[in-house]
Amino acid sequence: MGPDWAAVFGVADADDLFEHFQAERYRGREYRYLPDGRHGVERGTVILGDAVVRGFPSIPRVLVLDPGVPEYFDGPVAVEEKLDGYNVRVADVDAGDWAELGPLAFTRSGHVCRYTSETVRERYPLADFFDDHSDLQVCGELVGPENPYTAHDYGEVDSVAFRVFDLRDRETGDPLPVAERRALCEEYGLEQVRSFGTYDPAGAVAAVGDAIDELDERGREGVVLASADGERRLKYTTSAIHRSDLEHAFALPFDYGREFLFSRVIREVFQAVERDEDAEAVRERARALGESILLPAVETVRAVERGDPVGDEHVVRGDPEVLDHLFAQFRDQGLELDVRDDRREGDERVVEFVKLASATRDKTEYYLDGGTIDE
Repeated sequence: MGPDWAAVFGVADADDLFEHFQAERYRGREYRYLPDGRHGVERGTVILGDAVVRGFPSIPRVLVLDPGVPEYFDGPVAVEEKLDGYNVRVADVDAGDWAELGPLAFTRSGHVCRYTSETVRERYPLADFFDDHSDLQVCGELVGPENPYTAHDYGEVDSVAFRVFDLRDRETGDPLPVAERRALCEEYGLEQVRSFGTYDPAGAVAAVGDAIDELDERGREGVVLASADGERRLKYTTSAIHRSDLEHAFALPFDYGREFLFSRVIREVFQAVERDEDAEAVRERARALGESILLPAVETVRAVERGDPVGDEHVVRGDPEVLDHLFAQFRDQGLELDVRDDRREGDERVVEFVKLASATRDKTEYYLDGGTIDE
């Protein structure tokens, strides 16, 4: 008999939950993933044979640190850096013929990614960790200028790097306490996100403010606050990342929704008010925000007018066979790619490519040709 899935997931009706899982294949093996959260089970949860890898829960955002942080936490608060990359969970699944594949990397949505799996296995000491802790999953961010999903420059990262921000039970999704998690990562040589320290809730407000000032100056993303047991979390981000997000979105203005714009402008509004900025500071914030919206959009329209491809630019390197699978995965997802350079550097293949933004290209061409818009 197989597992009691109702008990595993803590739901009354496992059949109804399973109706929402979708099937996918990886190296000849079928698995199922949950594309959207259902019945309290997180988006990205995966079933491989009789094994489960729980999805990573969403983290709420606070817009005003005081009183937001003291109202949300009632004990010690750990403050750690939030990095701009893509969320990855790594687990060593020992069920059936999955066991022979070793540690696997799962994207936030629940897909097994061969490129990420190979990357983290080659670069980080995961085998020793999973030999002793096969019940855990390693949750981290893959960052750096040479990754195929979310490219962002970090001065300390030449290509790609994996930074751990959580350790969780693979089957239940329960987190380890922050101090235990950081000690365990240090013991096994797993690189972690930066810690800014642990504070009482009132002290965390000032600590986060200081951390945000520093991170904003360096163009980094922000912080995550966590209770000592790891169960409760909040995130707070810098003005620099809000502008960076908007620059990216408005370089592809018809591929991102209005909610994307609104949410980032609102974050800027509340940050300016909480910091009690004077009129000059608010005007400077407004100027920078406006430039991040208008300038990339104008350049994109001009690029389409010239006939240039528009989209997300990436560089990726790795084993040639692994990159073949990565690009096959992109094609299966219906992505259009413009490969600008494909070369070998030693044993590695290096590819520079653009994920074409077809909606932005097509609508921009339509309007440039005199098309009208209903408002």
